[in-house]
Amino acid sequence: MLLQRNKLGSVRPPKRCRSDMDNTSTSDIVIINGNSHPDLANMVAERMGIKNGGCSVFHKSNRETIVEISDSVRGKDIYIIQTGTKDANNNIMELLIMAYACKTSSARSIVGVIPYLPYSKQCKMRKRGCIVSKLLAKMMCTSGLTHIITMDLHQKEIQGFFDIPVDNLRASPFLLQYIQESIPDYRNSVIVARNPGVAKKANSYAERLRLGLAVIHGEQKETDADEVDGRYSPPPTSSNRQRTTSVSVGVPEHIVKVKPPLTIVGDVSGRIAIMVDDLIDDVQAFVAAAEMLKENGACKIYVLATHGLLSSDAPRQLEESPIDEIVVTNTIPHEIQKLQCHKIKTIDISILIAEAIRRIHNKESMSYLFRNVTLED
Repeated sequence: MLLQRNKLGSVRPPKRCRSDMDNTSTSDIVIINGNSHPDLANMVAERMGIKNGGCSVFHKSNRETIVEISDSVRGKDIYIIQTGTKDANNNIMELLIMAYACKTSSARSIVGVIPYLPYSKQCKMRKRGCIVSKLLAKMMCTSGLTHIITMDLHQKEIQGFFDIPVDNLRASPFLLQYIQESIPDYRNSVIVARNPGVAKKANSYAERLRLGLAVIHGEQKETDADEVDGRYSPPPTSSNRQRTTSVSVGVPEHIVKVKPPLTIVGDVSGRIAIMVDDLIDDVQAFVAAAEMLKENGACKIYVLATHGLLSSDAPRQLEESPIDEIVVTNTIPHEIQKLQCHKIKTIDISILIAEAIRRIHNKESMSYLFRNVTLED
């Protein structure tokens, strides 16, 4: 099982997976894509040995989205490959309009292949806001999508927002393989969770690689959940007390959280520190964690994540940070960011998406992809 490298430093698995894709009946499969990640769509279509369907997605002068499907989709299985990027709102509208266009054109099934689901971090109630990922799920179901393929959701419970089947693929086998084959002396490594919320994922990596675990505890600033809002408003003052109904039992006050400074639980001295996460976007927390790891004696620092959004000036911050290498998959296009930061490496996961499409189309079990994802030479 060997990974192949191209001239840009990307890591790409071989083009064939365990199941023989030549046995796939592709006459009634149509793969179309929007503007978010056409390269990934072309790679998936190439691996499956089919031609990418004709679909044009463009914007008018008033920024309205126009979708034109040139090929017939009547009675066919449509797979729309559209991921989330920094232009998330346009990505979503393109996906919804493409799905609805296929629905009104009598497609048999419409599967949304969304490697990175936008708004997946807004899956909990914050202040007086709303659960945006649930709203997005309802919009996708209404547009005509009959199935969703995604990868490493921020929270697995997001699948419950959908009224259609959701397959949440895992990129961990590719990242684990990278650690074993591309990090020298990885046995001298320790898996690091940059906050307690990532400890479960980091522990899973540590158990599979039989490595130690370290957790960075403490915060530099308050999280969104701890910010003061109306739910923590004080009792009424004496001036307006007569307008409220008094109660016999007082409401106890919330005890203020006192967050300790950043500390590391675990030994990283003289070892390779490997931070794992599902998404790397605002890299300030990663850089702060890397600086602490360096101060505590870590000899090398790697960051592995499934989705590399890398917004704003993230590439510059990573280039100037003590992080030695950042490894992400190609669920999100980041070629421009790679030109700005030579530390970014890419793992190709198109083979996994192609195999998932093949299995869904042939009505085969998807459990193989979750328990034993392997690549053949």
